[in-house]
Amino acid sequence: MIEFFIGFLFLLIPAYAESIPDYEKPFAPIFTDKSVYSWTDKIIISVIAPSWNSSPNKIDSIGESESHAIKISSGKNFLNSYRLTETNSNSGIFSGEVTLTGFLHDVDGDGTFDTNPKTNGNGPTNGFLESDAYDSISISFEFADNVVLVESIPVNWNHGTIKFSKDILLFNDLIQVGVIDYDLNLNPEMIDTVNIKVFSDSDATGLSLTAIETSERSGNFISTFSLSENISSGNNLYAISGDKITAKYNDYTLPKPFSKSDSQYVEVSAYVDHSTSTINRIQVSPVFLSDGFGNPLNSFFPNTRMQIVGAIENQIRHDQEFIYFFQIKNSDDLVISLSWIQGKLSPNQILEISQSWIPTNSDNYILETYVWNSLNELNPLSPPVSKLINIQ
Repeated sequence: MIEFFIGFLFLLIPAYAESIPDYEKPFAPIFTDKSVYSWTDKIIISVIAPSWNSSPNKIDSIGESESHAIKISSGKNFLNSYRLTETNSNSGIFSGEVTLTGFLHDVDGDGTFDTNPKTNGNGPTNGFLESDAYDSISISFEFADNVVLVESIPVNWNHGTIKFSKDILLFNDLIQVGVIDYDLNLNPEMIDTVNIKVFSDSDATGLSLTAIETSERSGNFISTFSLSENISSGNNLYAISGDKITAKYNDYTLPKPFSKSDSQYVEVSAYVDHSTSTINRIQVSPVFLSDGFGNPLNSFFPNTRMQIVGAIENQIRHDQEFIYFFQIKNSDDLVISLSWIQGKLSPNQILEISQSWIPTNSDNYILETYVWNSLNELNPLSPPVSKLINIQ
């Protein structure tokens, strides 16, 4: 009876000795957190291997045994017998990470190598693996005797991009400029930086900005600056309305078919606008007619010289070039006179403009005035103004 009871206890109490993998049905898929990596990225590895869950009450590990090793390689560089640990007790999912360290390369053109290539570590999170710009990372696990499961993922350099937060830039804006370049995530454990050059048509020297990575592995870099109406200093860039603002950085990690020694500027442009719309940047006063001494005329006669007088005012805080047109049409809607005055207005300047005219016939004439920015672009800076003139 006692012997039967002891035997019954052995049936009820499970044994927690290391289990033997199912050699007949090998199942241990290998996963990585990305399908493609950059040359200095971090690879997070997961292996689903419930057969290697030796004990439901402890954190198990796989890979460190030479007979059932996990090997991670990039070309000629290897991490052998790399240990992965169970995510939690009894999960049967094993994980670890390896940081790619690239190769000796200058990523900003200053003549100094910015990488520290090395290969060492035994897992689960202390692995470093030297990698090339166009490697393939191979992860293998000998799940059972002579049963090796393999996963490969590519390593590529990428084309970087740069952009402004807005297409039209205003003087009151805090302007954000961002770079996305995964190849510049040189240390996935730290915040990296990238240098950006920003300049305007009015200041070709511009600013040198430092863009800061948004998180340790993002490869997304952000910097901010403002526009100045005076001089460039700090994070303030001198510009005037209509300027083109350009931001650029030099990409030294270009994908194929470029070579490793190639570089290329990546840039973006936007234009400066003002809070005042273009059509309202110059205010035009109603025109009047005067004699040669500036006295206003109330009646008008043929073959008499008179002055057409108007005034314009710069509505913005920057110099503005302008062209002021005088156009006179007769009662048949034919243009009989067209003249213009070209100049530049200082900020908030008021300028009186006059043009002489001698009407030759009695008629009802229409005087029209226009203010444009130039003869080439013909952008109106104010609404047109018209006046009816009766020559008796």
